[in-house]
Amino acid sequence: MRFMIIRKSDADTEAGVMPTEAQARSMIDYHAEMAKHLKVLGGDGLHPSSRGARVKFTDGKPMVIDGPFAETKELIAGYTMVEADSLEAVLEWARRWPMDCGEANVELEIRRVFELEELGDAFARPTLREHANAVFGRS
Repeated sequence: MRFMIIRKSDADTEAGVMPTEAQARSMIDYHAEMAKHLKVLGGDGLHPSSRGARVKFTDGKPMVIDGPFAETKELIAGYTMVEADSLEAVLEWARRWPMDCGEANVELEIRRVFELEELGDAFARPTLREHANAVFGRS
């Protein structure tokens, strides 16, 4: 099963505060240790919402809304994609988040990622499933 560990934004991440060398080392070491127990598929930090945009559709018409966005608790600052046998295995690693990253005031959200076969009849046809896997770089 694939899971996304979502690091929620806070005032520092939205202000574009960069990690110290010690914080960067802690995050790298954390991910390296986690990779010994879970399959780490990827992950990145995200720029502040002031450098982003949203596209909102109303009655089928797109409207672009430039950042920043007001509610930092609704935003994400980064993510890690992992493969694990269970949510509990991922939670075990989320509980080990380095405390020097975010001054011990960090919120993580863990979400399971849908696999194509879980999406019902729309992906029942092998040709559509194969096409989707090719587009998204999955085997």
